[in-house]
Amino acid sequence: MLAKVTSAAVLGLESVPVTVEVDVSSQSLPAFTIVGLPDKAVEESKERVRSALKNSGAEFPPRRITVNLAPAALPKEGPSYDLPIALGLLVASGQLEADLSDALVLGELSLDGSLRHVSGILPTAILAKEKKIKRIFLPKVNAREAAIISGLEAYPTENLSGLVKHLSGHTEIKPHRPVKIEEIFSQEEPYEFDFSEIRGQEKAKRALEIAAAGGHNILMKGPPGSGKTLLSRSLPSILPKLTFDEALEVTKIYSVCGLLGDNCLVKTRPFRSPHHTASHIGLVGGGNRPAPGEISLAHRGVLFLDELPEFPRHVLESLRQPLEDGWITVSRAAGSVKFPSKFILVGAQNPCPCGWLGDPKKECICAPASVTRYQKRISGPLLDRIDIHLEVPHVKVEKLTGEDLKNVEDSKTIRARVQKARDIQTKRFTGRKTCSNGEMTNKEIKEFCKIDDSSKQLIRAAITQMGLTARGYMRVLKLARTIADLDNSKEIKPVHIAEALQYRPRQES
Repeated sequence: MLAKVTSAAVLGLESVPVTVEVDVSSQSLPAFTIVGLPDKAVEESKERVRSALKNSGAEFPPRRITVNLAPAALPKEGPSYDLPIALGLLVASGQLEADLSDALVLGELSLDGSLRHVSGILPTAILAKEKKIKRIFLPKVNAREAAIISGLEAYPTENLSGLVKHLSGHTEIKPHRPVKIEEIFSQEEPYEFDFSEIRGQEKAKRALEIAAAGGHNILMKGPPGSGKTLLSRSLPSILPKLTFDEALEVTKIYSVCGLLGDNCLVKTRPFRSPHHTASHIGLVGGGNRPAPGEISLAHRGVLFLDELPEFPRHVLESLRQPLEDGWITVSRAAGSVKFPSKFILVGAQNPCPCGWLGDPKKECICAPASVTRYQKRISGPLLDRIDIHLEVPHVKVEKLTGEDLKNVEDSKTIRARVQKARDIQTKRFTGRKTCSNGEMTNKEIKEFCKIDDSSKQLIRAAITQMGLTARGYMRVLKLARTIADLDNSKEIKPVHIAEALQYRPRQES
C-alpha cells in the first residue's frame, strides 16, 4: 500500500515542498530503504522511526519499506522528515486512516516518540500559506513560530502517539492561537548599553546618530581606551524599530540557523560582533550546504568588526560586494544560494600596531614601515565604501570624572530623532525596495539629493582638495541627505554638505 505525506525542505532562506512517499510491500524480504538524495541525518531516521513507533504502541511492519522523498533531484537534509515518514508508514501499513492531503508535516522524533525542535519553521509556514495548505503539524516548541503566519492552523504536537490519536479522532489537539504581532512589538526590550553612560565623545555620538538614521557604514580610529568599543555596542540602542517585513526577513535567517531560541519573532535589530579570527565562510556564509554567515545574521542590524586590520585581507575583501549590493551569493557545484546582507558596518581600529600614533601624551614606538603595513591592511576600495570616517581621541579628564550628567542625552532621546528621520525616508521610498538613504542607488541619488549652486561649488572644491572618487562623491550626497532629514529639511543645504565632508578621509585610495 502507498501513502503520501507533504513535508518541506529549506534551500537557503526559502522552503520548497517535498512529498514523502511510503510504500509497504509483502512481496519481498523485510528491508527499509530511503531514496531521494537523503543526507546522513535522513538516513538515520530509519532507526529513530523504528524505535519511536514501537515505543508509541504502534507496530513496525516486518515488510519491505521504501520511502521516496520527491522531487528526487533535490538534496534532503536534517531530521525534520522523521514525523512524515512515521505517519506515512502507519497509513501505508493500515494502522492509521487519516486524510493528510491538506496538511504539511515535519518534526524530529526521539526514540520514545516525543518530538524535538527543528529549524526553518518560518519559511516552511510561509510556504504552506502560499500553497494554500490549511494545517501544519509540527513540534510543540516550534508552534508559536508558525502561528505568526495568519490563515494557517499550527498544531503543537508533543509526541507521535498523541498525533495519531488526534488524526484517528480519539482526542483533539487544538491549534495554537494566532500570535498578535502588535503584542510582540509593544514589549520593549532593555538595551545593555546606553548613550547616557558615555562621557564626552560628542562628535562620535553625532556621527553614530547619523549612521543610525541613514543606515551608513562607519569606521572609528583612535588609541586604546578611547571608547570605540563602547560607542559601537551602544549603537543598537538608538537604531529605529524593525518594521514587520524587516522582522520577518531577520527571523527567517535566524530560524534557518536554529538561533531563535524561545523567541518566535526577532523584534530588535541584530548586533553581531565576530572575532578577527573568523573564517571567510563564517563571515560571508557558505559550506557544502550553504548556510548564512555573520553578515547575513547582521541583516537589518549592525556588523561590528573590532580591530579591523587584524582580520585577514581576503576576508575583508569579501565584504565589498555585499556592502554595495546588500546581497551575498554563495555558489557551489550543486547550485547557488542568495542571502540578504543589508547591515550597518561599524569598524574600529588603532592608528598603528602599538595604538599611540599621533597621541599627544604617549609616544608611538612603531617603525614607519610597520605603521604603513598596518594601515594598508584595509584596501582603498573597502575604505571607499565606508561613509563615515571618524577620529576618536582620548576623553578629557574633566569629562571622565565629572558628575554633571544633566546635559547628557540618553539613547531614548536620540532614538526618537533617528526614528523621525527614518519615517521621512520610509515615506520617501514608498513602493521601492530601498529602505534608507544608505541603500540609495545612483538613480535615486540624482532624484532625491539635488543640491543648489553653492553646494555644488563646495563639493567641487572638496573633490579637488580631498581627492574624492565618484563613489565617494555619491556617498557624500547620501550622507548629506540623512543630515538634512535629521534637521527635518526638505532641501540639502551647504551646511549639510559641509558636515558630510567632515566625515570623509583626507586622502581617498
